[in-house]
Amino acid sequence: RYFLVGSNPAETKYRVLKIDRTEPKDLVVIDDKHVYTQQEVRELLGRLDLGNRTKMGQKGSSGLSRAVSAFGIVGFVRFLEGYYIVLITKRRKMADIGGHAIYKIEDTNMIYIPNDSVRVSHPDEARYLRIFQNVDLSSNFYFSYSYDLSHSLQYNLTVLRMPLEILKTETTQTRQESFDIFEDEGLSTQGGSGVFGICSKPYEKYVWNAKLLESVRTAVHRDWLLYIIHGFCGQSKLLIYGRPIYVTLIARRSSKFAGTRFLKRGANCEGDVANEVETEQILYDASVMSFSAGSYSSYVQVRGSVPLYWSQDISTMMPKPPITLDQADPYAHVAALHFDQMLQRFGSPIIILNLVKEREKRKHERILSEELVAAVTYLNQFLPPEHAIIYIPWDMAKYTKSKLCNVLDRLNVIAESVVKKTGFFVNRPDSYCSILHPDEKWNELGGCVVSTGHLQTGVLRTNCVDCLDRTNTAQFMVGKCALAYQLYSLGLIDKPNLQFDTDAVRLFEELYEDHGDTLSLQYGGSQLVHRVKTYRKIAPWTQHSKDIMQTLSRYYSNAFSDADRQDSINLFLGVFKPAEGKPHLWELPTDFYLHHKNTLSLSQTRQSYTYWWTTGVLKHLPLPFDEVTCGENRLKLTVKKFHKYEEEIDIYNEFFRPYELSSFDETFCLAMTNSTRDFMPKNVGIDPSPFTVRKPDETGKSVLGNKNNREETVLQRKTAASAPPPPSEEAVSSSSEDDSGTDKEDEGAVSQRSTPVKVTDTGDNTKITENVVQSTKDVYGVNLSDIPSEDDLAIYARFVQLGQSQHKQDKGSQQFYSKHLLDKVINLIPISSFSQDNIYEVQPPRADRKSIEIFHAHIQAGRGNMQPPGRDDFLMYREYIRNRYM
Repeated sequence: RYFLVGSNPAETKYRVLKIDRTEPKDLVVIDDKHVYTQQEVRELLGRLDLGNRTKMGQKGSSGLSRAVSAFGIVGFVRFLEGYYIVLITKRRKMADIGGHAIYKIEDTNMIYIPNDSVRVSHPDEARYLRIFQNVDLSSNFYFSYSYDLSHSLQYNLTVLRMPLEILKTETTQTRQESFDIFEDEGLSTQGGSGVFGICSKPYEKYVWNAKLLESVRTAVHRDWLLYIIHGFCGQSKLLIYGRPIYVTLIARRSSKFAGTRFLKRGANCEGDVANEVETEQILYDASVMSFSAGSYSSYVQVRGSVPLYWSQDISTMMPKPPITLDQADPYAHVAALHFDQMLQRFGSPIIILNLVKEREKRKHERILSEELVAAVTYLNQFLPPEHAIIYIPWDMAKYTKSKLCNVLDRLNVIAESVVKKTGFFVNRPDSYCSILHPDEKWNELGGCVVSTGHLQTGVLRTNCVDCLDRTNTAQFMVGKCALAYQLYSLGLIDKPNLQFDTDAVRLFEELYEDHGDTLSLQYGGSQLVHRVKTYRKIAPWTQHSKDIMQTLSRYYSNAFSDADRQDSINLFLGVFKPAEGKPHLWELPTDFYLHHKNTLSLSQTRQSYTYWWTTGVLKHLPLPFDEVTCGENRLKLTVKKFHKYEEEIDIYNEFFRPYELSSFDETFCLAMTNSTRDFMPKNVGIDPSPFTVRKPDETGKSVLGNKNNREETVLQRKTAASAPPPPSEEAVSSSSEDDSGTDKEDEGAVSQRSTPVKVTDTGDNTKITENVVQSTKDVYGVNLSDIPSEDDLAIYARFVQLGQSQHKQDKGSQQFYSKHLLDKVINLIPISSFSQDNIYEVQPPRADRKSIEIFHAHIQAGRGNMQPPGRDDFLMYREYIRNRYM
């Protein structure tokens, strides 16, 4: 047998899984559902060790040995032989949201479960294993133990509180105290018996290991189930006069109809589209960690292929294969299924920003526009006018070629109108300053206003043909507009408007470029070809050669490696399941039948041509159906009652870990981009505000994006992280022993960034020195009213000379000068509490008797020897009781 021993972070509670290794093709996993203490699990493993040694006669060696240490289970998979278990062996912290850590998988380990004695070998097993491992789990797969990454922040912070209204019948008065618990939500009941914890089901569309956990989901406790997402996660720190604001970007790639560029286009029969990614930008004040007491804001937008039956034939080996519509869909059946999903998850209005070309010499991209317009027009006939789908066509390529039009200005106008219609999420009501001096744009903001803040209703859906370059730039502009509103709602800026060439926008732009490069690598096989700087027309001339290389890289990937990647994705996601007697994966001429289930069996229920939405969706619009309180959504939640002081819901112990010896490597393991260090100019006297417009030559980073010091963009962001991966932490959670050790996260690394050096050619070897005296305004930011007197300046000048000459003297000569000469120059009096204070020796101050007594009493109290309270203590306590309760 294999024994999996899992523990909580504090290593005080343990669970044990038993995996049978005698079954050649079946998976037998036993969870005793018992929670062990550390002592109990040691005794259990000791008995197992002793029993195995006695049975097998191995007196000299241990009967129980550790096979591997891991951070979580990705899942179980079987091809043609027995089952494998996939374990996370290395991780790296990528972001932190309200004390909940988000990790990136750095390395995994696949272990074959059945014993060699019962193994039934198959000749094709090794090939399937190789195809499965082609999905690189160390590239942009993320997980969190305590935060649901498959749902948005709005869902996690609002919906998980709604069902608790049902629990109010237990007590007369209910007060929300804490959200920060291990499950996801907490609610303390005054006069009640404890805290209610709520755990929600993940949104399976964005979970990539759902099929791998399917075989054990009902057999094991939910603490064993770790759901992973694929996409991008990045976090940067925006410092506003020292106040830390974390800007986080999370992209969730859909696991439905997933694949590579030319092999997955359009939509399948269930309304799932290719290259569908939900991007969420989260902004919060990191100085307050709690979800209930802190200030959090988020904005969600979506990208995805045009929801029609269409494809491109790559057998012609053309850079731009012709677009063909595969099936006639006069009643927009597949588009109806797709927009029905969006109405359920996001509410209304659904806004489509279509960036494909409108005017072409040869009809190519325009085919998609014409069909999409027809589909949206048909579907809108049956929706109420106030909830109709909004369609915005804009030929971005045409405007880019025009010398008279500024592309980003036009996109900014579109972004303003979109954000005003959808609104955004913020978990706090309007600040007093915005009520006192309201902004016109703020009053026009859409969304839903509730007592706790604002909710986003509806979403922007952006698409071009590939949903890569043009889409990423458009999403950046909408995100930049939403970021201004988010900062304004948290009271950080006085107007909801952000300018280009500010530290805040540069930081956000770099985050979005990393995000775009990552998604482009996953779907298209290369990084972005056209970036924000390209559309701003400020890209350097070297960028054109890089664009050509990226285009060639994308073409090569699409022509030669996409088919193998598609097979790997189909096998990993369980779209194809190997079986005896069936054709092998590499023998299939196409995977069309795997992704379109209606080709293999006819659906028993037919969707209405007019009432194309799910029952109950329209009744709750503009709110999304998934976030309203109803019986159907109530079934997706699990409610559990905890004691108020139970360790599992104590966010203080969970995050700060007072039971461990803290180290800088663990405390500062997350090395994120910092607006002050990486973007703010280094000269003294510059306005430190990240919202000040900088000139290109006075920023901490070159505005033209010169990144030669990081070995070119192609190498330094190959796996989508903005900095090279620091050394990953080694796994600690035991899979066969209880000795799980400590969490040694060596994740942090100094961000490898540099300031451009300005080289000046003087033309000859002469050195010209110039005495430049800066004004007090330049140095300190204010004009000093009182100028120091001449005597003070003379004393200061002599003090500077003394300091400059001091390091040149040895100790003996310094004493000679101090006795004979320096006493005549100036007599410096130490102002510190040290009796002797110089660069050679320091004599520490002596503690008085009372301080020593207090210290000894503190030491004795730590050992349990408490001193009896004195008369003053009793008087103080009596006064406290009188003021508190009487």
